[in-house]
Amino acid sequence: MSQKLKGKIAQPKKVLVLAILACVLSFGTAVYAQSAKIGGLEIENAYTRATVPGQQVAGGFLKIENKGGVDQLISASSPAAGEVQLHEMAMEGNVMKMRQLKEIPVPAGGAVELKPGGLHLMLMNIKAPFTAGDTVPVKLKFAKAGEVEVKFPVNAMGGGAMKH
Repeated sequence: MSQKLKGKIAQPKKVLVLAILACVLSFGTAVYAQSAKIGGLEIENAYTRATVPGQQVAGGFLKIENKGGVDQLISASSPAAGEVQLHEMAMEGNVMKMRQLKEIPVPAGGAVELKPGGLHLMLMNIKAPFTAGDTVPVKLKFAKAGEVEVKFPVNAMGGGAMKH
C-alpha cells in the first residue's frame, strides 16, 4: 500500500478517535457534576428542574448509596435558596400528602432514592429562576458522614414537575 493511501485511511481514523474522545470527556464531566462521595456514602444522579420567573420552589432529586453503617440525611442548604427542606410525599387514603421530615434514614449497605412523588429535597424561596443547563450547589449534611456539596444539574422543565 502506498504512503499516500495509508495517509488518507489514517485521517478518518484520527477524526473518529478524536470524536470518541470528545464524547467520553463530555460524558465524564456530566457524571462528575452530579456525583459525590463522603465516607461510605455515594451521592448519584442528582438533579433539579428548570423553573419559571416568580416560581418560589423547586424539587431536588438524587440517590444515596451507603457502603457503610446506618446514617441519616439531617439537613440540606443551598446559596440558591432561602431554605432547603427534607420532604416526603405519600398516599393517605385517596389523597397525596406532603410533609417535612426531620431526617431521611440511609440504611447500612443499602440505598435511598429521592425522586418525584416520594422523598425529595424542597428548595424554597429560590433566589433566581433555575435555567436548564446550569447547576445548583446543594450542601447535604449527614449525621455521621458529615457535609458534602453536590452540584445539581438543572434539567429542562416537563416530565411531571412537582407542584406545591
